[in-house]
Amino acid sequence: MTDTARRRGRPPGRTGDDLIAAAREVFLESGYAGTTMDAVAARARISKASLYREHPSKDALFAAVVRAWADAGRDAMRPHLDRLTAGADTRADLTALAEVMRAGILSPAVLGMRRLVTGEARRLPHVAAGYLEHSWERNIRALAAALETLGDQGRLDVPDPLAAADQLTWLVIGSPLNRLLLTGADDAETPPAPVASAVDLFLAGYGPGRS
Repeated sequence: MTDTARRRGRPPGRTGDDLIAAAREVFLESGYAGTTMDAVAARARISKASLYREHPSKDALFAAVVRAWADAGRDAMRPHLDRLTAGADTRADLTALAEVMRAGILSPAVLGMRRLVTGEARRLPHVAAGYLEHSWERNIRALAAALETLGDQGRLDVPDPLAAADQLTWLVIGSPLNRLLLTGADDAETPPAPVASAVDLFLAGYGPGRS
């Protein structure tokens, strides 16, 4: 077949990262149980044999999708954490960060992946453990490092930065996350006040000079 004929034929299929993105779309739309390798191959415009050459099973494909998602979000918080540590108004800076955290963690895409991973956690515990480590816990550690920096600057008093990071995160997202996961909704009307209230509660425990 000539190059001209190829150009006039069907568009080339999706491989590599593009294939992973296509698979993620199908998993999010159909759930794990409802996803088939045929459907993924069709979405990626490749043969099923080509799909199996890259990913030998649906479990392997799912694991690749989850890991790629976690890796893509690896440094998403870094610019916001840098702004936090470079700021001068601790309450305002923490509130701005909390808004970003809430918007990101409660976004439909992140909720969808969390539901997918949770749904298969018992059957594929290594996939769930990898997601926990490479997504959630990595971001908690990054937040802890930023809070430790604020402690070094005298803006916070944080004897255990990792515990403080975990507590701040759950103060900010715990209630709406619980509501969204249990109702199956993709988004919710969340007033801004609880974010500021969560920050105030956090500062009551970790503000400098607290009694």
